[in-house]
Amino acid sequence: MISDIVLFILAAGVPYYIFLEKGTKFHGKYIFLLSAFLLLSAIVLSLFVENEHRTSLVWISFFSALFSIYKATKTTNFYKLGYYLIFVNAPFFILFEDAGAMYSLSLLVSLIGLYLIAKFYDKNYGSANYHNITGTTLVRPYIGTFLTFYLIALALYPPFPNSLFFLSHIFKSEPNLVWYIVVTTLFFGNFFLAMRVMRETLFGRPNPNIHYVHMNSKDKAIHFFIIMLLFILSGFGFKEMLL
Repeated sequence: MISDIVLFILAAGVPYYIFLEKGTKFHGKYIFLLSAFLLLSAIVLSLFVENEHRTSLVWISFFSALFSIYKATKTTNFYKLGYYLIFVNAPFFILFEDAGAMYSLSLLVSLIGLYLIAKFYDKNYGSANYHNITGTTLVRPYIGTFLTFYLIALALYPPFPNSLFFLSHIFKSEPNLVWYIVVTTLFFGNFFLAMRVMRETLFGRPNPNIHYVHMNSKDKAIHFFIIMLLFILSGFGFKEMLL
């Protein structure tokens, strides 16, 4: 039971964003980094403790995830979206048991890519807010392409590893009512949130009042590396599905 509670706090992080968001000392960037570190800690911890969790813990994390979906629909900030998605997916970490660590690792890699996009926006546009920066795919195709990859991965589309570990769990699990409710609701929650961002920032007419900044070679190389890492994880996902 103690390990369940520790894993929930590390993976879901609800106390962190409830209390830290109310303060003025923590920028969204630092809350994301803290949440990502805690999720990574939970992944590592899950390698050393029994990965079977009480149904009550799944329900608690599920209701927390629903609240996080609501919060995510109210933000246009990439940093906040990143750590909300950690909390949205926390029930999968708990419910998927042994497969939860690899799913969460894939999620974390995708969110690191999103974080770097947020950092690029923060540096060049004054904030990580994407509300007025529309039509990115048309005017800055590199940024648009990288962001598309990350959002499609977060929306649980194959062949990205997030979806493959998700499908692997579906094929191998013995579903019950709790399983159906959590998996179905949060699948559509992830899909809706990712597609909402794509619609609002990647497509549409470019904003004539915005000077769209090019991504430099170093930034491009880092994003190419992250995408290659996602495809490497996809290989493990395919292997997991075939076993």
